[in-house]
Amino acid sequence: MTTSTKPTKDIEVPDQTGKVAVVTGGNSGIGLEAARRLVQAGARVVLAVRNPAKGEAAVQDIRAGHPSGEVSAESLDLSSLASVRAFAEVMASRDQPVDLLVNNAGIMAVPHRDETEDGFELQIGTNYLGHFALTGLLLPLIRRADAPRVVTISSSAARFGKINLADLQSERRYGPWRAYGQSKLADLMFALELQRRSAANGWDVMSNAAHPGSTHTNLQSTGPNHGTKKEGNGMMGIFMRFPGVSQDAAAGALPTLYAATSPDAVGAGYYGPNGFQELNGLPAPASVPRRALDAATATELWEQGEVLTGVRFPTD
Repeated sequence: MTTSTKPTKDIEVPDQTGKVAVVTGGNSGIGLEAARRLVQAGARVVLAVRNPAKGEAAVQDIRAGHPSGEVSAESLDLSSLASVRAFAEVMASRDQPVDLLVNNAGIMAVPHRDETEDGFELQIGTNYLGHFALTGLLLPLIRRADAPRVVTISSSAARFGKINLADLQSERRYGPWRAYGQSKLADLMFALELQRRSAANGWDVMSNAAHPGSTHTNLQSTGPNHGTKKEGNGMMGIFMRFPGVSQDAAAGALPTLYAATSPDAVGAGYYGPNGFQELNGLPAPASVPRRALDAATATELWEQGEVLTGVRFPTD
């Protein structure tokens, strides 16, 4: 693994000394780059990763550039509610407030319908329900922090996403990009609904969202070919190679870092690149899809999340 360099365009990450940050999917892509910058800024970062070996490699990669940085890896498989609960128990056993949770990990455009071990369609189960459960289970630790934030990573694909509450698991009709778009719209709606409930219930947690624009990571190159021998050769993988279309992971992580650390970021904010069609560039307020503002659907989606995961958020 090679330590990254700073992106050509950059933002300042404020001092994070003394803060504890959890980054899901922090072993690669924008999760790794966001974690690297948070460690550089003084945060104690926990990489929540599915593959322990890759997690340890990421830890060593970050330490190579920041030998005194505090970073560790813990097992978390968002497609398993048992794993989510086990990770939350590990964090609770440390009895430390969690200042920042970055709901970053995800899977994209699985070609054929697959299920998590709990019987959820793989993309909605991993991208949305796994993070929903994780946030709910970590909320007591998050609320103990001073000015805590939860940042949930959506995607430009949320623009064409549609929440089908009658078939959330895509059992009647499955399409790789349809299911992905639904899951990332669900992530954005979750971030907005979390902020509404935080304000209503006095949780004092800032919830916002970000998307990386067109960023070349292993998610784009392998996600569309999950479970096949064509990794990196899918339509998205080819598209991302065109000059000027995509940016590297360090640049793609900037909207996440802005949402997570900027004093100008706000609750229910949504941030992405400021370039053409929000493909690349520096962080700026992003266009929120109209469907993401449907409060009634967001409430029903939240209620389904609680029923399906068995994780209930407090009401005070």
